[in-house]
Amino acid sequence: MSTSEKVNPDAPIYKFASKDGKFHREASQFRNFISRQPDSQFPPEKGRYHLYVNYLCPWAHRALLVRALKGLEDYISVTILHHTLSEKGWFFSNPTDTPGTTPDTVNGAKYLSEIYFKANPDYEGRYTIPVLWDKKTKTIVNNESSEIVRFLNSEFNDMLPDGGGIDLYPEDLRAEIDELNDWIYNTVNNGVYKSGFATTQEAYEENCTALFQSLDRIEAILAKKVFLTGDRFTEADLRLFDPVYHGHFKCNIKSIEKDYPNILRWARQVYQMPKGNMVNLEHAKRGYYGIKRLNPTGVVPLGNGPDLSKPVIKQ
Repeated sequence: MSTSEKVNPDAPIYKFASKDGKFHREASQFRNFISRQPDSQFPPEKGRYHLYVNYLCPWAHRALLVRALKGLEDYISVTILHHTLSEKGWFFSNPTDTPGTTPDTVNGAKYLSEIYFKANPDYEGRYTIPVLWDKKTKTIVNNESSEIVRFLNSEFNDMLPDGGGIDLYPEDLRAEIDELNDWIYNTVNNGVYKSGFATTQEAYEENCTALFQSLDRIEAILAKKVFLTGDRFTEADLRLFDPVYHGHFKCNIKSIEKDYPNILRWARQVYQMPKGNMVNLEHAKRGYYGIKRLNPTGVVPLGNGPDLSKPVIKQ
């Protein structure tokens, strides 16, 4: 059976909500790790691994950002997929047709689904990004962004100048980072999807309300701190930095630009960090507004939200 025959546009790519009207995210299925342990199947090696991402997906964006912040550009190659989720899933393009994208020079694939089938011919899950690919064993190492972020932060340090510089998961802050990650993931990172993909009013209101309660909580934290855990940018900040959703996903009770001055200051500070501005809002807008079930006309709004390049107003 060919790859194209295996891809079913009705399941799983567009299965946004269940019968209860609520969005339930499918767990990632490739959960191996790059590790410096002597018996590791995937040891850290320069040039061995390849990252598949696009500029639309915030889960992919965090993997791309940690690669840059740690100085891993020469160690892990990258392919930027097209921002459109087609009936066959994410697909590859080239900068001539779509500026900012790159073709798949590692596997020569046309669709991301082909990468999944190379790793497992019987794969039946969703074709998500980010994907970390091992060129040596020709398989997917991991497709869970939180785990990719964690081992990219630590496992290449012995090979990098100054240990890669920034430590996104310092030992003295791990308990605090884990606690922040837990509720921010459930109510903010995933909360926008629970709101935007809800198919009942009750499911939408429940999750949208929880989202803004958490934004209020984050605003209070950032009123007293430069970053979520203090003066250091950590994994908690990396995972919060998502640049879309306000209008398209109906998360519009308040706005970051008008109602959350501390979050806005924080977002500008993150965006203006060296290598921090790896956001392509044009890709993000065209990708999200291209979801026909949410926006049948495909019309893309002109606005981009707050200007993150403006000077940061210090606390």
